Amino acid sequence: MKPTDKHHEQTIVKRGGGKHDHDEHGGAWKVAFADFCLALLSLFLVLWLMAAREKEALQSMTRDAAAGQLEGPGNRPEIATAPRGSLIERFPTLHDGTGPAKDAGAGQANGGETRVSYDSPADLKQLSKKLEKMSDEAGLAANLQSEVTPYGLRVMLHDTDRQGMFMRGSALPTGRFARLLQKMAPLFAQMENQMLIVGHTDSVQYTFAEKTGMSNWSLSSNRAMAARTQLLIGGMRGASVLQVVGMADRAPLDAKRTDAGINRRIELMILTRAQSRSVAAMFGAPGATEKLLEGVSVSAPGSGQDGETASLRGQLAK
Repeated sequence: MKPTDKHHEQTIVKRGGGKHDHDEHGGAWKVAFADFCLALLSLFLVLWLMAAREKEALQSMTRDAAAGQLEGPGNRPEIATAPRGSLIERFPTLHDGTGPAKDAGAGQANGGETRVSYDSPADLKQLSKKLEKMSDEAGLAANLQSEVTPYGLRVMLHDTDRQGMFMRGSALPTGRFARLLQKMAPLFAQMENQMLIVGHTDSVQYTFAEKTGMSNWSLSSNRAMAARTQLLIGGMRGASVLQVVGMADRAPLDAKRTDAGINRRIELMILTRAQSRSVAAMFGAPGATEKLLEGVSVSAPGSGQDGETASLRGQLAK
């Protein structure tokens, strides 16, 4: 063998096809980084949408849920029909009574329209039948009771085991109850009578409630105010409400089971015109002097003569 042949046998030449450490990465890291950025952007987009619609989502989830449970700690009361789609909290503003912010339904009687008065038992019974029909159409027939009394028509809208009027422990009305009140509002707007709106709770107390915190007194008052709000939204005149009262658990319908759902209720007391005047007089300025017993009379404060007042004080001092 020639020397040149031996040299060629020992020489090995590698051309191409080899791999280096950095060749395994190539451009793959760019694709992975792009995927990461896209996923992060999608996450931010989802979080933004969740925050923007949080209020609407919560209301949609709880609108028609039954609230016939125990009272207890709840969130800040809100009205189920509050404006949606905004994260800016809305606060009511004072108004001078002119312009578009007048009481809802205040102008419905203008133009010669005559309002209806329900004073006789027959008239009140007719009104009761109309309200019962509305509650039946709303799917709340079992939640309404009414009775004709010497003072007017007593309408009781109460919880049942299957359907509540408000969300648990709050003054947030359920969707069905809010719609029922709004449907009743035009009927009330046409009447001359005034009403009392009374809120009631069951006997279950708030957990860890302080004297200055949330209680059944404030809950019943807030619920009565929420019912008034729904009636005004539906078109009832503001003047139709004579008094809004919260009675907590002091007047249960079921005294043996004070935590029963029937005790959680809103009452609409449609007063006769005579009874409206009597209730208004109870809290207004005293009227003319009225003789009660021999030598004893009652009159407006400060209306007595100075001599009579001095004489009475002298008798009390003896």
